[in-house]
Amino acid sequence: MMLIMKFIDFILHLDTHLYVLIGKYEIWTYLLLFLVIFCETGLVITPFLPGDSLLFACGSLASIGTFKFFKVGWLFIVLAAAAVLGDTINYWIGHAVGPKVFQKENSRFFKKEHLVRTHAFYEKHGGMTIIIARFVPIIRTFAPFVAGIGEMSYGKFISYNIIGGVAWVALFVFGGYYFGNIPLVKRNFSFVIFAIIVISMVPGIVEFLKQRRKKKK
Repeated sequence: MMLIMKFIDFILHLDTHLYVLIGKYEIWTYLLLFLVIFCETGLVITPFLPGDSLLFACGSLASIGTFKFFKVGWLFIVLAAAAVLGDTINYWIGHAVGPKVFQKENSRFFKKEHLVRTHAFYEKHGGMTIIIARFVPIIRTFAPFVAGIGEMSYGKFISYNIIGGVAWVALFVFGGYYFGNIPLVKRNFSFVIFAIIVISMVPGIVEFLKQRRKKKK
């Protein structure tokens, strides 16, 4: 319980924690951020890592100019590369394990319900799921995995992957850069981060409720 509370505190105060992190690790912060986004998109066991909120907070801190090496352009390049590479690795993992993964039950790090929900999302939206899912927490982590299981051609997948990854990172990093330091946003940064998390979860919740309604019928 204490670990969960610490994680929630970290997410809601990303600006403060990131500021300390950048001051401590300086240029190596790029590598740390790369790894977080890579794992959030590339490993099905880490869908809980911050995504949208982290990108927004990074853009916001870049606009301050306190750390001369922390540039929005480099952030965009590094994090877009992490997002695209993460999805690519996730696709090939799904391709390797195949449909048999649906037979596995929940484990400490793997939730079968997330996989099933993403599969239903994929069945509905097809290849566009790779782009749409970028903006839906949890589903974005499982979408490339399901694409690999479904044996979507890699040529088709990589085009969706690049478009979705670049658009996702650009929206939140540049959104944070241009809007994160507006006085009203800055004074209520924790609420803004919380709102981003809630809004980004809405499509997934709606899809989940639709599936439950279908099952009841």
